[in-house]
Amino acid sequence: MKARARIIVSGRVQGVAFRAAAQGEAYRLGISGWVRNCEDGDLEALAEGEKEQVLLFIEFCRRGPRFARVSGVEVRWEEAREELASFDIRG
Repeated sequence: MKARARIIVSGRVQGVAFRAAAQGEAYRLGISGWVRNCEDGDLEALAEGEKEQVLLFIEFCRRGPRFARVSGVEVRWEEAREELASFDIRG
């Protein structure tokens, strides 16, 4: 079953290689989407793929990479698309 989730991660998540780590995790899990830093200091990600892998990606976002201090994760489920794009990391 395909799933699509928009994830907002708050806390100390910028400047600790969170985006690069998230991209690597998404690639490892075989999901598509993007990750970007927001002006308010949060990080936003869109993950799409098999539901089990998207759930694993959300759990990664809750933990964060080393040195990140995640204080909150908001997940909004969206309708999955038929075709998946490759994963992209945005500045």
